[in-house]
Amino acid sequence: MRKQLNIGIIGYGFMGQTHADTIAQLDYAQLLAVCDIDPDRFKELPQQIKAFTEADALLAEPAIDTVIIAVPNQLHLEMVLKAARAKKDIICEKPLAMNAKEVKEMIAVAEKEKVRFTVHQQRRWDHDYRVAKEIFDQGLLGTPYTVKSALYGFNGNMHDWHIYPEMGGGMLYDWGVHLIDQILWMMPAKLKTIYADVRNVINEQVDDYFNIQLYFENGVNAQVELGTYFLNSSENWFERHWFLGGNEGSAKIDGFYPRGEITRTSELLSNVPGKITMTHAGPTRSFGPAPEGRIITEALPEVRVNHRMFFDNYYAYTQGQAELIVKPTEILRLMEVIEAIRISANYHQSISFE
Repeated sequence: MRKQLNIGIIGYGFMGQTHADTIAQLDYAQLLAVCDIDPDRFKELPQQIKAFTEADALLAEPAIDTVIIAVPNQLHLEMVLKAARAKKDIICEKPLAMNAKEVKEMIAVAEKEKVRFTVHQQRRWDHDYRVAKEIFDQGLLGTPYTVKSALYGFNGNMHDWHIYPEMGGGMLYDWGVHLIDQILWMMPAKLKTIYADVRNVINEQVDDYFNIQLYFENGVNAQVELGTYFLNSSENWFERHWFLGGNEGSAKIDGFYPRGEITRTSELLSNVPGKITMTHAGPTRSFGPAPEGRIITEALPEVRVNHRMFFDNYYAYTQGQAELIVKPTEILRLMEVIEAIRISANYHQSISFE
C-alpha cells in the first residue's frame, strides 16, 4: 500500500504558495500546515490547513513527515538543521545554501538523522533544457564540442531579496544555480577548468551579468551567459537560447516553449580547389552563402516534461521505486563550482576544478 506524503511548508511567500498550489494537484500528497512570520499570508488559506508563525511549532506536528523549506536563502541552513533534527524529510528551495560549507553541514545532519533530503532544482524539467539534453544524450550531432546556454532580460534593475548580497542576491544565485546545474547534469564528465566574467552592470551591490566558460574532460566547452540588461531588438530575444555544436551538425533552440531546428550540411567542402565565392569582405569558400540544397534542417526531438515531475520523482523515490534525481551531493558540486566562478571572476584567471 502506497504511503501518502503529509507536507508542511516553512515560508509561505511566493514560492511557498506556489508549492501549495502544486501539492493540491498531487494525488499522493496533502498539505497539512504552513508557517510564516507574517500571518497576513494566511488570509486565503483553507480552514483544514493549520497555520503557524513559529517553525518549531510546525515541526512538532507528528502527522507531518515532509517539510518544504521556502524561507529566505540565508535561513536555509538553520531550517534544514531544525527539520532534520525533528526527523522530517526535507525538500529545500534553491539556492540551497550561501556556500559549500553550509551544504556539507546540511548533508551531514541529514545523514546523521537518517532523513531524506533534496533540493527544488525544478528547472531540470524545463522543456527547452530537456530538448537540448535529449539532443546531447542521443548523440544527434555526432561528437559534441560546444554547448551554449543563454538568458537575456531588458529591465536590468533587481527587486526584493535579489538586491541584498547577504540574502544571496544577484543573478548568479538566482538563475545561475539553475543554468549551471542544467549543464552539470547534462555532462557525464569531469569539469576540468572554469573561467568566468561576473559583473555589476547597472546594479551596484549584486551581479546582473555573467559569462561562464566550463571546459569538460569529454572535450565539450559549455558557455553560460546571462544579462538582465542585455538588449537587442530581435524578435524573441528576451527568452531562453541554446546552441549545440557537433561534428555532424548543430542545433538551435529558442524559448521556454522551444522552437528551433537541427541543421546539417549535405556535403562537406573537399580539400581540393573549388569555386570561390566573392563576398563583400572578399573571396571565401567557407563563409559565403551556402549553395542551394546544401543546408538541411530537421525537427527538434519531441519531449514531454513539466515541473510537477520533480515531485513525481521525489514521491517514487520515497516509495523505493526510483532513484532520486536531484541528489544533495550534486548540489554540493554546484555550489563548489559557483565559488570557483567567483574566484575566477575576481582574479580574471582560469580555475582548475576536478
